[in-house]
Amino acid sequence: MEETIIILVRGIGAGAVYALIAMSLNVIYNATGVLNFAQGQLLVLSGVMTYLLLPAGIVATSLLWYPVGLLVTLVVAAIAALQGLLTLLPMRRGSDQHSWIITTLSASIVIGAILVLALGPRTLIMEDPFGSFALVGTKTPLVYLVLIALAIVVFAGTRLFQRKSLAGLALNALSEDLDAAKANGMRTLRLQIFAFAIAGAIMGLTGFVGGYVLEISVSQALHYVIFGFIVAVVGGIGNNLGALIAGPVFGVLMMFISFHLSGGAEVPIALAALVIVLMVRPQGIFGRPHARRV
Repeated sequence: MEETIIILVRGIGAGAVYALIAMSLNVIYNATGVLNFAQGQLLVLSGVMTYLLLPAGIVATSLLWYPVGLLVTLVVAAIAALQGLLTLLPMRRGSDQHSWIITTLSASIVIGAILVLALGPRTLIMEDPFGSFALVGTKTPLVYLVLIALAIVVFAGTRLFQRKSLAGLALNALSEDLDAAKANGMRTLRLQIFAFAIAGAIMGLTGFVGGYVLEISVSQALHYVIFGFIVAVVGGIGNNLGALIAGPVFGVLMMFISFHLSGGAEVPIALAALVIVLMVRPQGIFGRPHARRV
């Protein structure tokens, strides 16, 4: 019973990270139709910046912790926006609609190479800024609960932004019909770059807050983006509510596998689960099938 509770809490916390990655993928996908494979490296970059900027022994109640978090979030958002510009420019030509596959993979490789050159292939060990709490006699990092809260806040914030702000409504229009938005004179490229920036900010905030329980290593970036992609697809690509629900469920499943089998079994079982979901419900559990009118 005690082991089950620990798996649930830690699994839901880890799943919140996957949900945040999936939501960042959804923000970009809804505005551009692009799946940004560089999101994993942006998450790692955020953790690296946090490691370098925060002094040793700092806690989340320190006044310095907040401006550093804001700086990390803004820098990662700016890098994501630049990457978005480089990704989208070739797509403005009708013959290059699938160039994003190469550009996002290239961006991931470039960011990873820069990090390896700067720090080497090591895994960074982050200090715990939140402390821990007792759970069935075992100390559990409080950051797991913070990550769950962060996923809920990001979901609520993006939903409110999309429904109440002019920029959010414009991004919704892009997701409904990009061609119609262009025909009506909307500055679609600017809005799409803004979507990349929002997704980058989500990754910046996630890496800053959750760095202590994340494996901050370039080699783990692919792991993060694969799991985030699986959660996005299972939840219904483009559906943030689906990602918020699917993420913790997936995290618990992966934690259960890690406890009872081995870490090496996580990816094969995760991919098998993805295949099963796609066979039964191709649009994802919470997604809706779309028909394009011509």
